Amino acid sequence: MYPLLACSIIALTVIIERSLFWVIEGMRGNRALLDRILQLCQKGDWDGVKEKVAESKDFVTRVLVTGILHRDFSMTKAMESAAAEEIKRMRRYMAVLDTMITVAPLLGIFGTVLGIIMSFELLGASGIEHPQAVTAGIAQALITTASGLGIAILSVFPYNYFNSRVENAVLTIEKYATSLEIVYEKLNGGSDK
Repeated sequence: MYPLLACSIIALTVIIERSLFWVIEGMRGNRALLDRILQLCQKGDWDGVKEKVAESKDFVTRVLVTGILHRDFSMTKAMESAAAEEIKRMRRYMAVLDTMITVAPLLGIFGTVLGIIMSFELLGASGIEHPQAVTAGIAQALITTASGLGIAILSVFPYNYFNSRVENAVLTIEKYATSLEIVYEKLNGGSDK
């Protein structure tokens, strides 16, 4: 049960941390600012963009600003690199949560198997006269399986939710990065700089 307790604490810690992360990211998001940035880019007002994004902490804005700063070299590659960093930040600790979802039921089954082995050893030592001791031992051994499954089941919902948030963020980044590339190409008359 101690390893299962550790798994539950780790899973809960990751769930709380990721929940706080997404709440903060949600408060930082400003789609109106992103649209305003694209409007300024259409006019080639790079100083206006710099002024508008000075206070922003939105992840999409950071990706676009990286592209704008590298517009004379390789806007696309710069935004791809910045987006990869943002996505890495969003996926932080997700592998740990995934591991807890996988390991907790296995630890539970392992504990049950050990408990059943001990129950059968008790049956061998005491004989069939005391079957209550054996059945009580098996019932107690099944608690670890139930605990492991409980940890996994309660962790899989937040895990899937966090993954869906990452996927939505990726789509948002792609949408605005593509829009910026189109605006920039149009501004430069279709030439590739």
